Amino acid sequence: MFSERPRRSRVMTALFATFVLLLGLTGVTASASAATPATSATGAKPTVVLVHGAFADASGFNDTIALLQKAGFPVIAPANLLRDAAGDAAYISSILDTIPGPVILAGHSYGGIVITNAARGHANVKALVYLGAFAPDEGESALQLAGQFPGSELGAALIARPYPLPDGTLGQDGYIDAAKFRAVFAADLPESQTRLMAATQRPGSVGGLAGPSGVPAWKTIPSWYLIPTQDKVIPPAVQRFMAKRAGSKITEIRSSHVVMISHPAAATAVIVAAYVATR
Repeated sequence: MFSERPRRSRVMTALFATFVLLLGLTGVTASASAATPATSATGAKPTVVLVHGAFADASGFNDTIALLQKAGFPVIAPANLLRDAAGDAAYISSILDTIPGPVILAGHSYGGIVITNAARGHANVKALVYLGAFAPDEGESALQLAGQFPGSELGAALIARPYPLPDGTLGQDGYIDAAKFRAVFAADLPESQTRLMAATQRPGSVGGLAGPSGVPAWKTIPSWYLIPTQDKVIPPAVQRFMAKRAGSKITEIRSSHVVMISHPAAATAVIVAAYVATR
């Protein structure tokens, strides 16, 4: 069902469509200023909101953002708070409140839980895009889903560090051990790059990673899913399970967990496919 040939075919088809769109859109917008979103015959392009996950920050989307901006899409990549699913989703929801036009909402890793909850109640969110991300159902958590099928190496790589909570108690932040960071998180990136990523990683609250998700927006909003088949954080089997359950349009690619960094064109392709299908 998930043979290598169909995977390659789906990826190459998506990439081809993206580059055709990029070339065409770039030609149309060549004279526009960088700050002005391009328009098409149907009006302004949607704003793409990119939500990062734990052990990372918004800079992981830099190459994807560059491709989207070149194609004329306005982009926002806010800092995910990484404290708890409900609070993080509320923060992203508050950002969506400030965007008057259509939105494509994309998340990586734990960012998938955030977009699944943040999109509720926003009629302008036209598509959800999961990039190696969690797409939970109500009551599920990141840690629960990561362990639902074998293959995740995250648990054995985590280091917990306490941090103070407003009520005077201590929470626990989870970091990936720097010595294991590349192998678990980003095995297809150069070691010189992953050393920097490990040193600058933003931790995820253990309580947040274990917190339950709410009613999923994918039940009412169409979704797309890019599955990195070499993912050692969220096993591909888990992602296939979640994507099939959500009715997502699925693309698979040979990649580590950080698919938007190692394969930004593929990530962009899925986002553009969501735009084309919902405009």
